[in-house]
Amino acid sequence: MLKSIFKSIKLIRPLLRSPDFEKALQGIGIAPERMINPLLSCLFETDEMIRWRAVRAVGMTVAAMAERDLEAARTIMRRLIWSLNDESGGIGWGAPEAMGEIMARNETLACEYYRILVSYIDENGNPLENDELERGVMWGIDRLAQIRPGLLRECTGPLVAQLNSSDPVKRGLALRGLLFLAPSRSNSAKQDTDVQGLETADRAGQGRALDPVGPCAFPGGLELDRLMALLATLIEDRSQIRVFQDDRFVEHKIGSLASELLDRLRSSIEAG
Repeated sequence: MLKSIFKSIKLIRPLLRSPDFEKALQGIGIAPERMINPLLSCLFETDEMIRWRAVRAVGMTVAAMAERDLEAARTIMRRLIWSLNDESGGIGWGAPEAMGEIMARNETLACEYYRILVSYIDENGNPLENDELERGVMWGIDRLAQIRPGLLRECTGPLVAQLNSSDPVKRGLALRGLLFLAPSRSNSAKQDTDVQGLETADRAGQGRALDPVGPCAFPGGLELDRLMALLATLIEDRSQIRVFQDDRFVEHKIGSLASELLDRLRSSIEAG
């Protein structure tokens, strides 16, 4: 078994480096059930590009499994969840990112497991208390929000709470996730270069959105005022984050993301 996995890893690594790696994986002719273990092992790669492409490949592979055998796909989701449990004896590097990618690609699994992913950054849920893992959780939430915003509009609270994080990556990923859930500014002429294309990037072939980016479940009244005041302070944040997006690494300025989100909320209030 181990010999077969190592052989598959040697085969998969070059494919993950290829320009059109998803097409290469689809044409490899190996059943998803045999492909998944080598791909999961690639979540621990030190090469950033291989590791992030492995995240996408796991999502693609588990989604393919779900089409044939939903229970087998659920088993992989449970393995990823277990890897984030203290009792597992390991550290689930790449697991939350893979969960987000899987759910972005399969609606049934998204509906069943999205609350678990959100719970990992919720102080009233099951926080992982590990900055690196929680960054992965937030990337996974962003990825899910990008494709299925309707699922996450009830879960803005944990993302808003991360805007107060001392970790700039968490702040930036929280802003990015909230932008996917915020009212659209499609009728506005202004479009910031840092967030241009966020709502449409990487949607093709990745599953369908449950509903378009539109009205959201942001807090109202005093809580909304506090959120907008916080965003006004974050506009001055000069930190940058580096995010894997559209099969490449993209830098976003936190101040620009905050400005875009604040503008959208103001526009939504004015539109009433």
